[in-house]
Amino acid sequence: MANLTGLAGFVSKLRAVRTNLVNELRHVDAALSVLGKLGGGSNSTRAKHTMSASARRRMSLAQKARWAKARGQAPKPKRTISAAGRKRIAAAQRARWAKLKAGKKKD
Repeated sequence: MANLTGLAGFVSKLRAVRTNLVNELRHVDAALSVLGKLGGGSNSTRAKHTMSASARRRMSLAQKARWAKARGQAPKPKRTISAAGRKRIAAAQRARWAKLKAGKKKD
């Protein structure tokens, strides 16, 4: 039975702490309610900025120009040479080599 009396005392202390906490919570709720009515909420302290239509238009045009510039700097596709062009180059190179070899034979 000695344990139960000690436990009863502990429970009564916990109830007293709970009552105090409930009272403090009521005070905090009341303070928040008053501050909310005064406009002291988290969002109401910030000033609301509006932007003129001309400013929005300038910003829009500037952003569109930035995107156009970025798209204009895309890597260019790799150029390829036609088969006829390759044949011309190869024939010219063969002619240069033939000329060079002919010059060496004369020496």
